[in-house]
Amino acid sequence: MSLLEEYYNSRDEEQRLLSQHGQVEYLTTMKYIRECISHFASPAILEVGAGTGRYSVALAKEGYSVTAVELVPHNLDVLRSKLDGSEPITAIQGNALDLSAFPDSSFDLTMLLGPMYHLYTPEDKLRALSEAVRVTKPGGFILVAYCMNEPTIIQYVFMENHLSEVMNDNALLTDDWHCKSEPKEIFELVRTEDIALLDSKFPIDRIKLVATDGAAHYMRGIIDDMDRYTFDKWMEYHFATCERQDLIGASNHTLDILKVRG
Repeated sequence: MSLLEEYYNSRDEEQRLLSQHGQVEYLTTMKYIRECISHFASPAILEVGAGTGRYSVALAKEGYSVTAVELVPHNLDVLRSKLDGSEPITAIQGNALDLSAFPDSSFDLTMLLGPMYHLYTPEDKLRALSEAVRVTKPGGFILVAYCMNEPTIIQYVFMENHLSEVMNDNALLTDDWHCKSEPKEIFELVRTEDIALLDSKFPIDRIKLVATDGAAHYMRGIIDDMDRYTFDKWMEYHFATCERQDLIGASNHTLDILKVRG
């Protein structure tokens, strides 16, 4: 069993997005998914790295045609357990690095809302993005989620008091405080310039780069304790600021919204 499988087998990923602070990421991502699919009468949607189906199943239950690809068998079992058989969804095990099961230009919207969290080499990241571009129709959209570097430095190193640990392990940080990830760390952390460099290799245009959770992870306890009125106001604030590029790098998660040229 891989480190990634061990991690997701022992983690309630579903609960993360169901918590009130996790809802910030979920509601934001769904907002931009809806913006993209609004351009098509009957969009064909692919989610690569679908996890437990938080997005794929929700979209399928609304009647959208969805293909969900997931690497981890446990996550795929959870996803399938949510279906009653009436949803227009196909769920299969697969890898973001090899989408050869799908012909070129098959989908109007391709989503990678998890794979880039766990790809550690430039070659693998480029391969995953290349496959996403290949299977997306000209004029279609690609949504790619990333975990950002700076929140880990701020939260893990300083707020959670791991400074001595990272200072004593030269393998963890570069001189300019960029985390160096390996599979044992589970998550790959990037900066906005890393994302832009990947995008520059393909015939795609960035529509937006969005902070999907903004300050939510810094304020988890506070947001989870908010009453409904206050949380709704927090979401109003978040939506008003989540596209501000001066704030992007401080968000735990970002969403790169791309359009395939054609």
